[in-house]
Amino acid sequence: MPFVPHTPADEQYMLEAIGASSIEDLFDEIPPALRAGVLTRTPDGISEMELLRLMSERARADEVALSFLGAGAYQHHIPAAVWELVGRGEFLTAYTPYQAEASQGTLQLIYEFQTMITRLTAMDCANASVYEGASALAEAILMAVRANRKSKSRKVLTLGSIHPRYLSACNTIVRNQGLDIEIVAVDDATGTVATESLGPWQDEDIAALIVPCPNFFGALEEVDALTNWAHAKDTLLIAVVNPVALALIRPPGEWGETGADIVVGEGQPLGVPLASGGPYVGFMCCTQALVRQMPGRIIGATEDLDGKPGYALTLQAREQHIRRAKATSNICTNQGLLVTAATIHMSLLGDQGLASIANQCHGGTMSLLAAATSVPGVSRRFSAPVFHEVALQLPKPAVEVLARMREDSILGGYDLGQISEALADCMLVNVTETKTSEDIAAFTASLKKACEE
Repeated sequence: MPFVPHTPADEQYMLEAIGASSIEDLFDEIPPALRAGVLTRTPDGISEMELLRLMSERARADEVALSFLGAGAYQHHIPAAVWELVGRGEFLTAYTPYQAEASQGTLQLIYEFQTMITRLTAMDCANASVYEGASALAEAILMAVRANRKSKSRKVLTLGSIHPRYLSACNTIVRNQGLDIEIVAVDDATGTVATESLGPWQDEDIAALIVPCPNFFGALEEVDALTNWAHAKDTLLIAVVNPVALALIRPPGEWGETGADIVVGEGQPLGVPLASGGPYVGFMCCTQALVRQMPGRIIGATEDLDGKPGYALTLQAREQHIRRAKATSNICTNQGLLVTAATIHMSLLGDQGLASIANQCHGGTMSLLAAATSVPGVSRRFSAPVFHEVALQLPKPAVEVLARMREDSILGGYDLGQISEALADCMLVNVTETKTSEDIAAFTASLKKACEE
């Protein structure tokens, strides 16, 4: 007999809170053809061969010839060696290094991951990873409010160009802890936030300012001016970054006069495949001054009694390791398997390899932009410089254009009408090193047909 703790009244209360009329509404994204309906009995069994064929057919239903969809999840080439090594039993079956003396290999790998991430971000310290990018930002907000002793406020500012899903996750996690997240409007022409837009908060006590770069629209914010504005007010600066972009643009540790205080991001572009929504891996860095406020685990290098190198859990701020009242977080899971993939991926690419990929991404995006804007009625929506995503304005609603492009087996991009009615005729497109000139030509041809019909 299953244990179901929620009463019908509990269920109705939760449904009303999220704006759904029934539990059935939570599954409306499942195509009707895949719905089982009401089960009155256990279905008849099928053979292994029939089962494999059925699942293969369903998997192929998700296939597309080309994807230019980014918006936080990116299709990069992953060298075959990455997951061949990750799949070894030593890595695949090791959840987390609770027994440090028996987990030297895992600890060393995480230590290397921390080292690589701090090099990319130009920060002092990194932890052993967190659940994913959005919750990493939520953790950073909580960390900043705890750590900023010069501020008596529980107010945080974020640029309006932050990823909307990140903002949603942060509101969910911090709303019951008395924090207030206020949004600075995006400039309609540039797709970024000018420092002048922060004027209304100039005389307010602000614990932290969140700056994404590249932002949700792919644009590069005025990070130096924003960082200096924050620090002049004794406000901590939280940077949200793409790790691949950091191989090409200046790292947050060098923003403004003194650099960012906390840096977070999503590690999926580093060797983690797109897999229908996850899993992902968040990274988190900070300055040395804030390291004891950082959630999760930090691996350190040491020596044993014989002078041999060793690795240890140097700082552990989870409720499993210290008194619960002192814990900085209880949701900061170390994504060990994906950290392994990211570390091997970065090791194989090296500095030059990652920089080469970043340059290919940017160059491909500029090529696609030139080709797409040659289509009548298509133009660039925002004017700010971009990394490898750009918003296109279309002559008709993006949802219609994208539906027509899917008929050509092309995922054309992200419908920006999902976040704002004012952007209903815009779509966000992404190019990585996986796209060739032939792919961009196919995109342009499909876009042209979609706009003309």
